[in-house]
Amino acid sequence: MPFSTSLLAEFITFRLALVAYWANILLLGVIVYIAWIYAEAHALLDKDAGPLVSGLIKRRIVFAQALYAFGALLCLINPLWSIAFIVLVQLNFAIAPKIPYLSRL
Repeated sequence: MPFSTSLLAEFITFRLALVAYWANILLLGVIVYIAWIYAEAHALLDKDAGPLVSGLIKRRIVFAQALYAFGALLCLINPLWSIAFIVLVQLNFAIAPKIPYLSRL
């Protein structure tokens, strides 16, 4: 993330910098999803992490990636809207467990 973050900080109004940032986030999300599937397939998860927990984790990863994809599309309209959306998505995942409506997403 350091390269794409510094690229975005240096060229904040350039769409290409935002696309590079979103692509990096997408790649990391895909890696996390694959790692979870691998851990699940090879019984590396705690016994408390049953099918319900595994399904929730997978859904959260996919939902986050969908939000990031929407943010990537926003950079086509206005790069600053896309950056604002980055902040909102990150705040959602930081405080969602404390807000009843957002914790269900």
